[in-house]
Formats: sequence, structure tokens, C-alpha cells
Amino acid sequence: MVDQQKLVKDCLRHHAAAQKQLYDLFAASMLGVCYRYTKSMHDAEEVLQQGFIKVFGHLHQYKAEGELGAWIRRIMVNTAINYLKRKPQYQLDLSFEDSHLHPVTQAEPEWKLDMKDLLALVRQLPPGYQAIFNLHAVEGYTHVEIGKILGISEGTSRSQYSRARALLISWMGKNVVNGKKDKYAR
Repeated sequence: MVDQQKLVKDCLRHHAAAQKQLYDLFAASMLGVCYRYTKSMHDAEEVLQQGFIKVFGHLHQYKAEGELGAWIRRIMVNTAINYLKRKPQYQLDLSFEDSHLHPVTQAEPEWKLDMKDLLALVRQLPPGYQAIFNLHAVEGYTHVEIGKILGISEGTSRSQYSRARALLISWMGKNVVNGKKDKYAR
């Protein structure tokens, strides 16, 4: 088991081996976090790199009051959101045709999708929906916090989350035909 306090202190002393060890310890899981917010592995790797630059640049602010991985994760999420805001192809356009939405009812059957399939469907959401869905459902941010992060109202965050959820349910319904999954047919 790695002594994370010692690792942080060594990183702050600019020991290259410690910095590499910190990177190796968290890079794989943080790449997954970055990938959830982007549309390609290349972009996720770029976000990861930018995020670790911030981690090392702000490591002196880590107070060891919580888990180091959670602190790094928050930096990665913020870096991913900022990356999306700067890239024209990821415009956080929160508009979407209501005709694509599916009403949610209690009578709907339960679907069983493995995590890989569900994540693939989430990645097909428009960037704004994807970001809000990930921030709320995966990261646990409140709609008030999401509004502050994205510069939108709490109500907009709630409605976009609801629409993203309804869209995913609609797609899941189209993916399950006679008990077989029809890969990501929309």
C-alpha cells in the first residue's frame, strides 16, 4: 500500500519518481473520468494531461482532509468541463428536439444493460446533456452546483438532466427487441 501523505510530500519536493508514481497510481481511473465527458479517447487523454498539470501545480493546496483520489477526481471533472467549454465541437448546447424524448411511465419494463452498454449510450447524448447527466448521476453534484459549474440555472440543469434520462430510456427501449440488444440503434 502506498503512503499517500509521503507521496504528496515527495511530489511537492519535485521528486520525479514520486510524481511518476502518483501519476501511475491514478492515471487509469482518471482517464475513465475524462472519457465520460469527451467524445474521443484522444480528447480524454488531452484532458487527463491538462488535469495532471493542474494536480501537480496545485498539490500544495491538498490538505489531506479527504481522500487524495477524490481530490484529483474533482480536478479532472473541472478540467473536463472547462475543456468542453473551450472546444467549438463540444458546444454545451442544451437544446434538443422534444420530439426525440420518450415519456417515462411506471408500466415500462426494466432493462438490463451492462455498464459498458449504458456508458456507450450516455456517450451518445449531446455534449450538454452528457455533461449534466455525468455531473449529477455519476459524480453526485446537486443541480445548484451544476448550475454554478456550467453557468446555467438550477432549473435548466434539472430539466436537461430529466431530458437526458428520458432520452436514455427511449434509446434503451429501442435497443431491447425480443430480449436481445440491438447495439445502440437509435
